Amino acid sequence: MKKTVLLYWAPGGNVENAAREIYRQFGINELEIADIAGFDVNRLNDYDNFIFGVATIGAEVWTDAKRSNKWNEFFVRAEKISFAGKKVALFGLGDQVLYPDHFVNSLGFLKVFVDKKGAILVGKWPVTGYEFTDSEGVENDMFFGLALDEDQQPELSPSRIEAWVKQIKKEFGVS
Repeated sequence: MKKTVLLYWAPGGNVENAAREIYRQFGINELEIADIAGFDVNRLNDYDNFIFGVATIGAEVWTDAKRSNKWNEFFVRAEKISFAGKKVALFGLGDQVLYPDHFVNSLGFLKVFVDKKGAILVGKWPVTGYEFTDSEGVENDMFFGLALDEDQQPELSPSRIEAWVKQIKKEFGVS
């Protein structure tokens, strides 16, 4: 059986809540879950499939070397690990009203990592039903992963997660 892990940051908020719902809907016996700060990157080779979850943050934070940027720490720790041929699905949270010019930009930053590591990106999600002006997380009217807006559209998250989990299970080859 293909092993799958869901890694997310930051804990204690909407990203963790979404991660836990994805975990529940995916099947708790079919998926491991951890926040990236506490995850041992030496275990990455144990998995065939990955789900990465993140909140929207600005480009200045991604390029900043602050201790608070756990994704950059993860990228450094995973530098020598090959993801070639492994499948990666992304989900990101954002606010279409407060940050319409940067909605789920983090999906774009994670995609750069996925591409650099030679992984196969799965789980693209249509932009239909969202209202924003720009995003680093979009190409050809598709988000690079599931986009969730717990601030403006929380009522849509459960059905979006359910549909996306079914989609990525098929794309992972585990359904």
